Amino acid sequence: MEKKAICCFTGHREISSEHRKALSVLLDGILNKLIARGFTEFRTGGALGFDTVVALKIIEKKKTNKNIRLHLFLPCKEQADMWTVAARQIYLFTIENADEVTYISDKYTKGCMLQRNRSLVNGSALCIGYCMKPTGGTAYTLDYARAQNVHTVNIVSLLKN
Repeated sequence: MEKKAICCFTGHREISSEHRKALSVLLDGILNKLIARGFTEFRTGGALGFDTVVALKIIEKKKTNKNIRLHLFLPCKEQADMWTVAARQIYLFTIENADEVTYISDKYTKGCMLQRNRSLVNGSALCIGYCMKPTGGTAYTLDYARAQNVHTVNIVSLLKN
């Protein structure tokens, strides 16, 4: 797959209450524009929060556009073992509806989350983040993307008035 057709998403597990509704509308518009520009592969990390919101949006878009693909990069096979039943059901739904699932590790390891984040970025042309703070996994992933010369957009700036 050519690099220019791949977009990865990274974001926090917690989405602020003032952003929830606007984020859904914003992501819908962003995905429509990216698809129109020729993006065909969309990657997420399978975590709670932003990753799940994005994955569900992509699955929705796949219903009307057979050319797009959802590729999940998951840190380990036991990622959702401690989640609520409802969260695990949504997680399994995203896995079942993904075109490709890449597991970094069978079991949780100290570095599997960071490796998942780097794998999301590698080969991508664009990295879209929902990043509210300068530290943590989302900030790391956006910084890593910039270091790899991947164009980055933090959509938080698009949500603030």
